[in-house]
Amino acid sequence: MVGSRSLCVLLCAGLLGCRAEKSDSEPGPAPKQATVPSERTQRQLGNAGQPAVLYLPAEGLGVVDSVPRERVGFWEQPLAARRRCPAEMVDVRGEYCIDRFEASLQDEHTHRPLSPFYPANVRDTQHWFKQGQMLRGSARTEAGRSLAVPVPPDVQLTGSVKPMAVSLQNQLPNGYMSGEAAARACQNAGKRLCTASEWRSACRGQKQSRYPYGDEYRSGLCNVFRTTHPAGVLHGNPSLHHLDPRLNLVADSEGPLLRKTGELATCRSEFGNDAVFDMVGNLDEWVAGPPGLFLGGFYARATRDGCDSEISVHAYEYLDYSLGFRCCL
Repeated sequence: MVGSRSLCVLLCAGLLGCRAEKSDSEPGPAPKQATVPSERTQRQLGNAGQPAVLYLPAEGLGVVDSVPRERVGFWEQPLAARRRCPAEMVDVRGEYCIDRFEASLQDEHTHRPLSPFYPANVRDTQHWFKQGQMLRGSARTEAGRSLAVPVPPDVQLTGSVKPMAVSLQNQLPNGYMSGEAAARACQNAGKRLCTASEWRSACRGQKQSRYPYGDEYRSGLCNVFRTTHPAGVLHGNPSLHHLDPRLNLVADSEGPLLRKTGELATCRSEFGNDAVFDMVGNLDEWVAGPPGLFLGGFYARATRDGCDSEISVHAYEYLDYSLGFRCCL
């Protein structure tokens, strides 16, 4: 006669997802909590014919940075499957995924790119497109009078947009982001804003160094500590008009102040054969809040703090030309 333990083993052998009961003398690995990805994320992840597991922080259970996600049962998968990330993201030690590049914005419905020189909503874009023209007309400097105001796409002026974060190489990343807008853009992409600890760990790379490239500061390897301030060029005063849509179009003798994503190969945080780019400099990057916190420094910030650079004096709703973001899973 077959015992209850043997019967369980026989039944489980023929049923997908059923596991044999373990005795106290046969300890196994603790099961890993998983979440059900959105349809978009399933399309990004689903190329191995296996269930896709999204990473949860240890303190979370069915919730990632206050974004509710459905709880399901336990999946036991090979390590390689648990570490799988979407193609545009980098696997950080099998613990979570992070966007390889600073975020650009697209409209979720049309997938049309949104201008990187304006806030992530139609009303503010309309306002600052007009305001930018007024600032040009009243500018104190020759550069301020001569630099044209960038024209947003029609959908961003007259339509209804739902900004979605994308991580693309060789693009100007979107500035003028508040923490709230950044969190929504990540959520619309089926992702979330990184936590501060996740962001810093990814910035330091697999060697956990102070800078993406090592432990000693080296000028010019990342786009930070530039001597030119765009508001000084356009308005004769670095403290003025930080929502002027032309600020990230300013260049100096070293080239554009805001670089395209991945343009500086020397500013890479390496993980195996992969890397995350521009985590120091280019744009400050929002992390999950409130309270408001952004990290890394932007191109004109006079900081040598590398991955430890942070600003915490602004509310989560604050925005200006120097603020961008990237997403995590």
